[in-house]
Amino acid sequence: MGIWATAPRPEQLFEALGLGLVALSVDLRGVRALEERSFRAGGSDLSRLVVAFLGALLSLEQEEAFLPRELEIRLRGRPPSSVEAKARGETFDPARHRGKKEVKAITFHRLRIDLVRGTARVIVDI
Repeated sequence: MGIWATAPRPEQLFEALGLGLVALSVDLRGVRALEERSFRAGGSDLSRLVVAFLGALLSLEQEEAFLPRELEIRLRGRPPSSVEAKARGETFDPARHRGKKEVKAITFHRLRIDLVRGTARVIVDI
């Protein structure tokens, strides 16, 4: 299973990947942006940065049961080597949120990210 994203700006591409990850687990239409969490991730190259970012987002979901509905991303460095993110969403409520798949890990397998073209593909373990 994977996430395919396109966006005109690098920050928007990361936002699309992040929301794509959440959408694998739950129907985003039922998630409200009620609370905010901030987190950071870093990587020695772009692929590692993407995996670290999505891994941090997955940790929010797995450890805090937090479901992001909106993401605000700031990339740092040229090329980007770190991400500062704000996630707005809410805690998982089994009465309101219908679960889909459980994502276990983000992989490097066939990962592609092209900031110039604004395209990305990330495969996840379920």
